[in-house]
Amino acid sequence: MPSAELDYIIEIPDQPCRSRESGLNQGGTEAGTRQPLVILLGWGGCTDKNLAKYSAIYHKRKLLELLFDYEIEKEPLLFHVFSNAGAMLYRYVLELLQTHRRFCHLRVVGTIFDSGPGDSNLVGALRALAAILEHRPAALRLLLLLAFALVAVLFHVLLAPLTALFHTHFYDRLLDAASRWPELYLYSRADEVVLARDVERMVEARLAQRVLARSVDFVSSAHVSHLRDFPIYYTSLCVNFMRSCVHC
Repeated sequence: MPSAELDYIIEIPDQPCRSRESGLNQGGTEAGTRQPLVILLGWGGCTDKNLAKYSAIYHKRKLLELLFDYEIEKEPLLFHVFSNAGAMLYRYVLELLQTHRRFCHLRVVGTIFDSGPGDSNLVGALRALAAILEHRPAALRLLLLLAFALVAVLFHVLLAPLTALFHTHFYDRLLDAASRWPELYLYSRADEVVLARDVERMVEARLAQRVLARSVDFVSSAHVSHLRDFPIYYTSLCVNFMRSCVHC
């Protein structure tokens, strides 16, 4: 799979998510409670190996990731969205959930945002592209970065005013999204791709709309590196948020 593609993992369950026993099952989840299907929307340049680390957070507790062929209408859904690439896709998922008859009955219980979403940031976008292209030849990498910067500037100066008439930027769309399920924002002021102030502004906007939004600043970890730097804390945040969403 080319590194620039959005990655995801699909795993078909061997057994139902609901346990008939009382107490806690072997995965640590409360039995008798329908656990959500967790949908991972990866960042640009991520690989199966990258996403597998996040999948393990839920898989160890007998949860699932992406299931389009399974009967997901019977299960609650939780989105785990990474960076702006995942947020861009999530924006259109929200629109489908709200406008498409086939999906409007699905029950989403919560969303986790990792390292995003961020507003327009050319320097951050260049850094993200540089990371995606890090294994390419230096000359090709430089050429692609220059081309991207030129196109971005031309688009912002010449086309942005026109496209704004019929297309809303994903960040602005998420600011006033109609969804009302809980949201958890995991970010860092050390992130050089997505600025902390963009995430904090998003949280403030969602709270103003009475969405149960919570944010955690990891302070020192880089872009989409919070799990790597703080594995125990990150995992506990995700699992506790998931459990609270199921029981709220």
